[in-house]
Amino acid sequence: MTTEWVPFGNGEYIVLDAFLMTPDQQAAAIEKAYIEVSTGPRGRRQIMGKGMIRPFMIVELHENNDIIDLVIDLGGSFKYRLKKPVLKSGKVFSPAVNALLQFFPSQPWEQISESEFHEIRKGLKFLTD
Repeated sequence: MTTEWVPFGNGEYIVLDAFLMTPDQQAAAIEKAYIEVSTGPRGRRQIMGKGMIRPFMIVELHENNDIIDLVIDLGGSFKYRLKKPVLKSGKVFSPAVNALLQFFPSQPWEQISESEFHEIRKGLKFLTD
């Protein structure tokens, strides 16, 4: 059994659409997102994603939920759900301030179909300004 679960080669990939979501259908959009795939010190590929978000919205999502998933669209059939990713963001909690968000998968990605992606997105209530 292989432990290599990163589905892409080394490089940077633009994310067309990305959002955090909770089980109760609350969501927050991530803007200007991309992922970086690199080979780590033990020869295994690893992923780090970056994008812009209002940290205040992450706090809002956490107020009623312990679970936050990330959904990303890399174009075409490359749509994924990352369950419980590791999230790192700036500590600016003003509602109007954007900050860099770093995200890292904590487990293998779950590829989802285009129709599943659109169904998930359609059912969400996005937090707004």
